[in-house]
Amino acid sequence: QVQLAESGGGLVQAGGSLRLSCVVSGRIFSINDMGWHRQALGKQREMVAAITRGGRTNYADSVKGRFTISRDNAKNTVYLQMNSLKPEDTAVYYCNAGVVSLDELGTYWGQGTQVTVSS
Repeated sequence: QVQLAESGGGLVQAGGSLRLSCVVSGRIFSINDMGWHRQALGKQREMVAAITRGGRTNYADSVKGRFTISRDNAKNTVYLQMNSLKPEDTAVYYCNAGVVSLDELGTYWGQGTQVTVSS
């Protein structure tokens, strides 16, 4: 069974930084695209950043130049470095990964980690 576990969320003042991590575990054969989405209260979930297995990245316009996504394929882990945080970045952040396991393949999601940015 594939599981994703996020960590690193918390409360930070505007202008501060946080680093999110997400570890994929289970009977994994390979991991393809990985990424981060977020959902603010009362809003739809939106893509924040994505990264291919080869390291090609894509960002939402609202976070370009402030957030950096990276991955460590040996550790089955994806990171999101968030700098210059703004109150509008407040949301639950979810990681996702396209996983080929020994039993099945599909896109898996973590439980989410809360990020709160105070003004």
